[in-house]
Amino acid sequence: MPQSRDYYRILGVASSASKQEIKKAYRKLAKKYHPDANPNNKSATEKFKEVSEAYSVLSDSAQRKKYDMMRKFGAFTGAGRGTSSTGRGSGSPFEDFDFSAGLGGLGDIFSSIFGRGKKTEAVEAIEQTVEVTFRTAILGGKVPVTVPVSEACPTCGGSGAAPGAQISSCDECKGRGTVSFGQGGFAVNRPCPKCRGRGTVASEGCSRCGGGGEVDLKKKIMITVAPGTDSGSKVRLRGQGQRHPSGGKPGDLVVTFSVKPDRFFRRDGDNLICTVPINLAAATLGTKVRVRTIDGKRVALRIPPGTQPGRKFRVRGMGVERNGKRGDQFVEIDVKIPEKLDERQEGLLKDFAEAAGLKY
Repeated sequence: MPQSRDYYRILGVASSASKQEIKKAYRKLAKKYHPDANPNNKSATEKFKEVSEAYSVLSDSAQRKKYDMMRKFGAFTGAGRGTSSTGRGSGSPFEDFDFSAGLGGLGDIFSSIFGRGKKTEAVEAIEQTVEVTFRTAILGGKVPVTVPVSEACPTCGGSGAAPGAQISSCDECKGRGTVSFGQGGFAVNRPCPKCRGRGTVASEGCSRCGGGGEVDLKKKIMITVAPGTDSGSKVRLRGQGQRHPSGGKPGDLVVTFSVKPDRFFRRDGDNLICTVPINLAAATLGTKVRVRTIDGKRVALRIPPGTQPGRKFRVRGMGVERNGKRGDQFVEIDVKIPEKLDERQEGLLKDFAEAAGLKY
């Protein structure tokens, strides 16, 4: 493979493109240049191989990261232009490496990027943020989460072949599933772009998945929210993420919780705080109020005469439960001052002020 190929340019995407953008671009080009759609068109076939090769690297997060590193340092543009078969004298930042296999040179670096035919690399976890209500976060419960994943095509079972299509050995890789690429003194293996590592090709590709063997779907999962969950808390679900392209263990799903604010309660560690409004007379003379708890119950609370604005009253054992212990609920009193008084109310208040020796 010529080292001057730029996988991003081949797929027509920016180097900052997301996985979905890369997949969308690949599927569009694969459909356009697929051999089934371009019979006896050698140019289209070569373009299809090129597109498949680019996608096989950029669709894998670990390989893409390493490819980007090599691309940044000119490994795909500078090497091979000099007179030496090892790449020395080319002006490449890698000209001091030994290109021969087994000597820890550039060949080994490329092998670390694209692998040696092994299919044991773990699938990167999918990360998802899920909003939960304040009450669910405090008491615990279950919430649904929708995860975008790729699964084996149900029509072809992941083979990429149309129903009834003839399956034959891939003439590009001779049924091995891998081909060698590189130039000069090094060569490494990669999945065959024509058969996509299967070792076989179909006389007709599956119409549903375009021959790719997988389809995008949204998987719905019920997530358990532990009591006392706070914003930023994470939970990892083993094997609930992206399927492994080679049949290995599927990736994980990492869920980060975001707790919605509540109109009545707010949290302070393991304690809950709420604000209850009372009028001036109730604060002055004393009263009783019924206060809602996070459990949905109501408790009676005695407000003594002369209660000042902002005073807090403790309701024990009605806060956040964690590790077998439960915090308290604090009720903050908000004394409401009337904005307007009628003539009778104003007169009574003046009488009170005069009796108390207050000036107004």
